[in-house]
Amino acid sequence: MKKIYILPNMITTANLVCGFLSMIHSIQGDFVKATWLIIVAAIFDSLDGRVARMAKATSAFGVQYDSLSDLTSFGIAPAIMLYSYVLNGLGGFGISVAAFYSICAALRLARFNVSAEEKDPTKLAKIRKGYFQGMPSPASAGIVVTSVMLQVETSYFSDSFIQVFFAIIGALLALLMVSNIPFPSFKEVNWRSKGKAWILLIPVVFILSVVQMPEITLFVCGFAYLVLGMMWAGYMCFIRDKKQKTGVNGVAQV
Repeated sequence: MKKIYILPNMITTANLVCGFLSMIHSIQGDFVKATWLIIVAAIFDSLDGRVARMAKATSAFGVQYDSLSDLTSFGIAPAIMLYSYVLNGLGGFGISVAAFYSICAALRLARFNVSAEEKDPTKLAKIRKGYFQGMPSPASAGIVVTSVMLQVETSYFSDSFIQVFFAIIGALLALLMVSNIPFPSFKEVNWRSKGKAWILLIPVVFILSVVQMPEITLFVCGFAYLVLGMMWAGYMCFIRDKKQKTGVNGVAQV
């Protein structure tokens, strides 16, 4: 076996450990702690690739290891949380929804790896640069776990309603992960670009909101990403169809 790069794979390992610990806490019924572990896992997941590229330490091993870690933290762990928290009351149907979520997460990661290895422009260029093909698994997991944390902390909805809600949201997010719908990626953001000073207030407000009411803030951010992504995809489909009807030069084609 070839030698591996230590630093980026240590970060990936931290992602995997957070996912595993989240599963343990979900089984024990500590869903708030399980949620925070998934959020920390997502932070590690966003760092390992960047560290590997900055250190010029990318490798095929790291890509595969990252995918296995993502499957644990953002595929299996959220599914176990869903089942442990509410879907266990639906019997076999609840098991099916949780299993379906995990399977779709695995399919999404496998599709991404195959497309990256083949370097097929027709597959990789289906969407604009800076966008994911299908909902990314960390974002999907974030919506699941923050929804659970919101209900645990507030108990706002009735038990019968949350069973239906989580069954629907689990199946919907699973389908979105394996869809071709483009969702925004922030990997292409130029953090060195210049801007107005007031822009610095945005992260300040976000951090203060997370500190004061984390369950509401994170829940709203997750669903905002979902809704805005779907709206953007619909808008792009409308623009594409309009261009196809009018032609490149704006002349209607028969």
